[in-house]
Amino acid sequence: MKLKQTIRSLFERDIQKVKVEIESYKNEENMWKLDGEILNSAGNLCLHLIGNLNHFIGEGIGKTGYVRQRELEFSQKNISKKELSEKLDEVTKIVDASINSLTEEELHVETTIPKFTEKQTTAFLLLHLHAHLNYHLGQINYHRRLLDK
Repeated sequence: MKLKQTIRSLFERDIQKVKVEIESYKNEENMWKLDGEILNSAGNLCLHLIGNLNHFIGEGIGKTGYVRQRELEFSQKNISKKELSEKLDEVTKIVDASINSLTEEELHVETTIPKFTEKQTTAFLLLHLHAHLNYHLGQINYHRRLLDK
C-alpha cells in the first residue's frame, strides 16, 4: 500500500472511531459535561477535531475555502449527537478528497507550517494531524467512560 493510501485509510478509520464514541453517549447532555480537572467536554473536543481537520487538510491542502473559528470549537455547546455525527461524515469526505488530490511526490515536498519553526514535509504534517486526532480520540473515550453515567 502506498503512503497516500495508508494515510487516507488511517484518517477514515479514526474519524469513524470519534463518531462511534460520540454516538455511544447514552445521555446526549453528558457530552458537554466538565468535571474537576476535565476542562474540555467531548462535544468541544469533537468540534475542535472537525475544525482542525477542515483547516489544515481541507483548506491547507484541498483549498476548500474553510475559515476556521477556533474559539467557537471550545465555546459552542449543546450540539446534538446527530449534528456532530454529520459533521464528522463531512470532514471524513473532505480529508479523503484533499489527501487523494496529492501525488505521492507532493507528500515529500517541504512546506512552511505556522505551527512549526522548521519546514516540514506534507507527509509529516499529515502524520502530526493524525496523532493529534488520536490524542483527542483518547480524551473523548475517557470523557465518555467517566462522565456518561
